[in-house]
Amino acid sequence: MDSLRGADPARIAGYRLLRRLGAGGMGVVYLARSPGGALAAVKVIRAAHAYDAGFRARFRREVETAGRVISPWVVPLLDADPDAESPWLATAFVPGPSLAEAVEEYGPLPYGTVRVLGARLAEALDAVHGAGLVHRDVKPGNALLAVDGPRLIDFGIARMPEDTALTASGMVVGSPGFLSPEQAQGRGREIGPASDVFSLGCLLAYVVTGERPFGQGSAAGMLVRTVHDEPDLDGVPEPLLPLLRACLLKEPRSRPAVAEVRRALDGAGEGGGWLPESLIQLIARRSTAVLALPAVEATEVSGATAADAPPGDETAVGPGGATRRRFLVLGSAAGVLAAGGTAAWWTANRPVRASAGGAEARLPRLVVALHADLSGNGRTTGRAQENGVRLAVDRLNSRAGRGFDLALQVHDDEGSTARARQVARRLAADDRVRAVIGPTTDAGAKATLGLYQQARLPMVSVSVGLDDLPSTKYRVYAATRPGDATLTMPVTAYLVRTADARRTMLIDDAAEGDFSWKICAGVDEAVRSGQRTTVRRTLAAADGSDVVFRALAESVTDAGADAVVFAGGYARAARLARALRSAGYSGARLATQRALDSRFLASAGDAAEGWVFATPFLDPTRVTAAKSFVTAYRARFGTAPPWYSAEAYDATLFVARAMTALGASREERGAIVGRLRETDYRGITKRLRYDSSTHHYTDAMYLFRATEGAFRCLGDYRDATA
Repeated sequence: MDSLRGADPARIAGYRLLRRLGAGGMGVVYLARSPGGALAAVKVIRAAHAYDAGFRARFRREVETAGRVISPWVVPLLDADPDAESPWLATAFVPGPSLAEAVEEYGPLPYGTVRVLGARLAEALDAVHGAGLVHRDVKPGNALLAVDGPRLIDFGIARMPEDTALTASGMVVGSPGFLSPEQAQGRGREIGPASDVFSLGCLLAYVVTGERPFGQGSAAGMLVRTVHDEPDLDGVPEPLLPLLRACLLKEPRSRPAVAEVRRALDGAGEGGGWLPESLIQLIARRSTAVLALPAVEATEVSGATAADAPPGDETAVGPGGATRRRFLVLGSAAGVLAAGGTAAWWTANRPVRASAGGAEARLPRLVVALHADLSGNGRTTGRAQENGVRLAVDRLNSRAGRGFDLALQVHDDEGSTARARQVARRLAADDRVRAVIGPTTDAGAKATLGLYQQARLPMVSVSVGLDDLPSTKYRVYAATRPGDATLTMPVTAYLVRTADARRTMLIDDAAEGDFSWKICAGVDEAVRSGQRTTVRRTLAAADGSDVVFRALAESVTDAGADAVVFAGGYARAARLARALRSAGYSGARLATQRALDSRFLASAGDAAEGWVFATPFLDPTRVTAAKSFVTAYRARFGTAPPWYSAEAYDATLFVARAMTALGASREERGAIVGRLRETDYRGITKRLRYDSSTHHYTDAMYLFRATEGAFRCLGDYRDATA
């Protein structure tokens, strides 16, 4: 749970808001207390969707339908107002973890637990289908665990009919790995109750084995395997195999009904005592934390003390030790992020530890290693990270009262996957190394992650954007930036809130592989509505002639598009920019960090003006909280800190924070792996805290604009597009 933000309302109708539970493209979910004192989850729809008359009509109709779903295993709808300025709905609050989180943290569930789980979820789906709904997104993240049984959530409320269909542009959206073949192929009229049965089969196979039945990897690969391949059910207990094979048949009419699934699994045990003791204890701890919340709590804007401020951050201390926290101003007065809150361990000036004779005691030295590309194609990013890590190590080692010193090893993999594996083997075998910062590239991370996992050596990445890693397999991986697919969120926010685009051209650059496909698919899913349309074009990897780019630009104007999204690299983005300028196009133009390169500006010339870029990094020179870092960087390296340098600085101190909290256990790699997932660190660039639903440690993403021959950071996308 997160504290409420300054812009959050104090109440929604009669519900007093207490905490934030989560946020996504559709809206924000709050923990709230009802007028009668009961806890509820209140979902408030974003204004971008609220202004869409078609969306509001669907929301109203589905609220009315969902009110008829009655089942002890479905989280009940308590109240809703589809006609409010910001439509909202309230459901009962369940303090337990999702199935996704349970498997991620504790591994596959026991056979008996899975039988009870499957029977109850089948009963829940029976009630949903009986109310005339199809869930369409049965997955581990949409099932919560309670002591007496599971609870199905998100059963059709505010879900657009095309959410799990093949769009007209040929893109599939939904949750690959748990979609049915008819969803994957966009056979819209066939997406009925049998589709939910298939998804339930995928879910049960996953929770009993810890692996998805159609594998991991790219979304496109999983969809192809779902349609054409047989499921991998290795590890499924023999008694479950016939049922799961039947649920996962390709032909919808051949699958059992949910009532048959329930009968096949029911009688496996009563709800009480059906969960492993570890999960029961987790539910108890969360319930205790929620019950401890006050009955009425004012909206919390800040609440730090002087010890929470980062070095060089002058905080005004008021009565009772309250501070006026510094804010990170990015682009405009409205675009602010709370930037205080750095931990007390960071700034406290405790006495230096001394020996009995009065001399300073020698501190233990803990080794962290930087694994980076310092001489290959990624050397600009790698060197920036090296400098950021060095400053972080120096900063920690200069702090009075610290419990240990950090020693740094630096290893160059030269941008080669073979060399990266050599570096990983060396670090894994070096018992002195407690954690690794890096590697720099996705390819380097893929090549080494298995080696670091085998050695239980924490791998804390700064610039890696891998998606869909099997998190139960790679627990050592700590991604301190969001995955590539998440970059659709700032792109979408800009299109909807800032540009108010009504017709968007999505250009899938095949030269970027799955990255570009994911960006286009995600934007299409989030933007497409009754009032907003999208058109897709694909730029083949081999297409590079001026004729091709002129034709592409002309197709943008011919389609009447008022926005263009291009997910390619800087060179092809520059050629597109010039072609669009020649075609007279002046609408919104968006790209990602893959095109955010000074060579784009040089090649595009005046045509670069106004382009907007979504990135997972910021410009530290525009961050108030990073003032001391920027000063130190300039003094040591003679230049302004480049992108990813400040993020590497934060990643290093995040690891140090985890080590500090462990005490004597900091000597153990495995203990550090576990502690990283429990550490909440506010750095100079972002807050790092593990999210079990995304398996990343932050959702911070930013926007840049090309202006007068330079890139200007607009700030966190949520503030820049407010």
